[in-house]
Amino acid sequence: MTAPAYGRAFALWRAAAPDWDAYTCHDFVEALGRGDLPRANFLHYLRQDYVFLIHFARAWALAAAKADTLAEMQAASATVHALVHHEMPLHVQICAREGIDAAALEATAEAPANLAYTRYVLEAGYSGDFLDLMAALAPCVLGYGEIGARLAGAGGPYAEWIETYGGDEYQGLCREVGALIDGALAHRLGPDWAGLPRADGLARRFATATRLEVGFWQMGLDGA
Repeated sequence: MTAPAYGRAFALWRAAAPDWDAYTCHDFVEALGRGDLPRANFLHYLRQDYVFLIHFARAWALAAAKADTLAEMQAASATVHALVHHEMPLHVQICAREGIDAAALEATAEAPANLAYTRYVLEAGYSGDFLDLMAALAPCVLGYGEIGARLAGAGGPYAEWIETYGGDEYQGLCREVGALIDGALAHRLGPDWAGLPRADGLARRFATATRLEVGFWQMGLDGA
C-alpha cells in the first residue's frame, strides 16, 4: 500500500522504517480484517491497549508542555481530548459488553511489550524535545490510520474497531497530526530539514517505535 497522505515527514520516515510492513500487516491485523481473530486475543489486546492509551495521553500532554507555538499546544491538547473522550471510552464500551467492567479494565497488569513501548515514548519526551516526542508518537497515530484505511469496509466481528480508525474522524486526525509534525520540523529546522543530520535521528526514533508496535501486536496474538 502506498503511504496515505499524512504529510512529508510521515512518507519519509515510513519509507525508512524497516519494520513498517511487519507492523501494519502483522498477522494480528490481518486476522482482524478477516474476522477470524479469537475473541480472547482481541480482548487481551484491548485491555493492554487501554493501559497503553493512558500513557499515550500523558505523552501527548507532555507534547503540549513542550510546544513552541499556540497551534502546537492546541493540536496536542486536542489529541489528548480525542484519546480520553473518544478512543478510551470505545475500549470501555466493548469490554463492558464482554463482561469486563471498568474496574477490571483499570486493574489490567501491563504486559512487558506494553511497558517497553510506553516507557520508550515517554522517555523520548522527557529526555528529548517536541520533535523527538512526535517521532516516537507518530507510528501509533498514523499507523493505525493506515491500517484502518486499508481494512475499511471489511465488516465482520471487528467492524466497530476497524471503522473507528478507518472513519472520517480518525483519518482527519491523522492528516492534522501529519501537518503538525511537518510544521514543527519546518519551524525548528527550516524548510530543508530532511537533509540535516537531525533528520536521521528522528527517523531512527520513528523506526524504533515502529518495531515496538510489532511487539505490541505480537503480544495480542500470543494472548494472555
